[in-house]
Amino acid sequence: MNTTKELLNALFDQSENDKYHMSYSDEMVFYSAVQSGDEELLMKVMKPFTAEGMGVLSSKPIRNLQYHLVITIALITRFCIEGGMNSETAYTLSDLYIRKLDVLNSEEELNQLHLECALDYTRRMKGINKKTEYPKSVRSAIDYISDHVYQPISLEDIADYAATNPSYLSSVFKRITGTSISSYIQKKRVETAKSLLAFSDENFSEISNKLNFSSHSYFIAIFKKHTGLTPKEYRDRFYEKKLTE
Repeated sequence: MNTTKELLNALFDQSENDKYHMSYSDEMVFYSAVQSGDEELLMKVMKPFTAEGMGVLSSKPIRNLQYHLVITIALITRFCIEGGMNSETAYTLSDLYIRKLDVLNSEEELNQLHLECALDYTRRMKGINKKTEYPKSVRSAIDYISDHVYQPISLEDIADYAATNPSYLSSVFKRITGTSISSYIQKKRVETAKSLLAFSDENFSEISNKLNFSSHSYFIAIFKKHTGLTPKEYRDRFYEKKLTE
């Protein structure tokens, strides 16, 4: 296959029809905004996710947009990993969004998912960038909690990991983050529960047990405290199958 000839023909056709790809510099501003957690800049440079300014990866318009969104999500993921996001978190988030786009059938839906994905990664990166300003002991505590959200967590275990005294860690954590360690653990478990409710078929008791809540009723109470919704109300509103309706 003579790819050089094909390339020349494609470049000529794009020139004749005044069709060009988005500029590299514009792309870099977009990805850098996500990586830096700059939501304000992201919204300024965010453009509608349409075929305009994109290469032709498929003769089918929706399939073409799907392919481009997969590429965009893959690049966002790698920029965020380079910016400090945990790689397993970044890749798993990427998998979730790619599964969601796979069932979408309109430009409007893909455009909305593009925005949702970019904002999600940007807001997560904002939190990560803020965390880098914390003392090492607090950063270590946050990392330990994130890595053990499915396991029993004690203050002693966290302090041991952070190589510091439990009472000192508890005090400095509250002073720096504005929340207690126990409240932070609750928040992380609720965040994880939200993902499980939206993207899995596990029932409420299974999720409660998996996240080490002491009882199903306590899980409901804590979830509603943080979200304003019961787990059932949250699933009814956000379960991913709604995208296929």
